[in-house]
Amino acid sequence: MMNLSNKEELIQYLKSHGLWAKKSFGQNFLVDEVALDKIVEAADLKSDDIVIEVGPGAGTLTERLVGGAKKVIAVELDCDLAELLVNKFSIINFQLSNNDQLNNSSINKLNDHWNLKLDHSELEIVQSDILKLNIPDLVGDKSYKVVANIPYYITSKIINSFLTAENKPEQIILLVQKEVAERITAKPGDLSILSISVQIYGSPEIAGIVRADSFFPAPKVDSAILKISDIHPWDLSVSEKDLFRLVKIAFASKRKTLMNNLSAGYHLDKEKIASIIKEIGLGPNARAQDLSIKEWEALCQKMTAF
Repeated sequence: MMNLSNKEELIQYLKSHGLWAKKSFGQNFLVDEVALDKIVEAADLKSDDIVIEVGPGAGTLTERLVGGAKKVIAVELDCDLAELLVNKFSIINFQLSNNDQLNNSSINKLNDHWNLKLDHSELEIVQSDILKLNIPDLVGDKSYKVVANIPYYITSKIINSFLTAENKPEQIILLVQKEVAERITAKPGDLSILSISVQIYGSPEIAGIVRADSFFPAPKVDSAILKISDIHPWDLSVSEKDLFRLVKIAFASKRKTLMNNLSAGYHLDKEKIASIIKEIGLGPNARAQDLSIKEWEALCQKMTAF
C-alpha cells in the first residue's frame, strides 16, 4: 500500500490516475507524518465521534480519521478525487458527500474549468456557493467535529458556516494560514472582525505550526493547526445582527478611534459617543481592536437605541 504522506509516493499515485494538484480547488496535499499526527491529536478523537472532513483530497488525513472515529463524512468537490476516495475507503464508517450536499452548478463549473485561469473573485463566488453545506442532512441533530485541511482563501467562510449553523460542531480543527490563525487567536489590543466573530462562539488556539514544505505543492506561507473548542450557541444579551453591525462600523477605518468611527457610522455627535464609551469604562482614544467580547456586548447594549 502506498504511503500518501510521502511526497514521491503521492505524486506517483496521482500520476497513475492521471491526476495532479488543481489550483482552482486550492489543493495543497499535506505530506508530513508529524503534522498529520498533530492534527489528529488536536482532534482528540473518541470511538463514538462523528467527523466532517472538508476537502479530504487524496485521503491522507482521512486514513487517520477513520481509524479513530465512529464515522467520517468527507466532503470532496473534485469528482476525480471523490471517485478515488470511494474506492479507497469502502468501509462501514466512511461516507462521501459530493454533489448530493453541495451546489451542483458550482461543482460542475470547477470540474469543467479547473485548467483555466479563473480570477480570484470568480473562484470566491464559486467556492462561496459550495460552502452552503446542509448540516442537518449530513449529521442531523447529532454531535460532531470538523477536522480538515481546507483551501486557504475560504477559511473565514468555512468557519462561519459551521459556527453559525443551528447544530454547531463540538470542535473545529483546521489547517489554515499561520497569519490567519494568529489573527483569529489574537487578544484585545489586536482583535479584528474575524477574531471577534470566532471568539464570540468558541475558544480558538494554535495547536501547532506546519511549514510550507510540508505540502505538495508547497504554498508560499507557513500554516498552523487552528483548534476551536468550547463552541456554544449565541449567549450574549444583544442580537447577532446588532452586534455585528456595531463591529463593522467600529472597524470601518482602522486608523480612526472608536469614537470617530461610531460617530460617523451612527450619525451621532462625538460628545454623545464619548459619553457612552466612558460609561462602559473606555477612554476617548480607545480603538476597535482594544475591546474584549464583554466590552463589545456592553457597548452594543448602549448603541442599540440609535
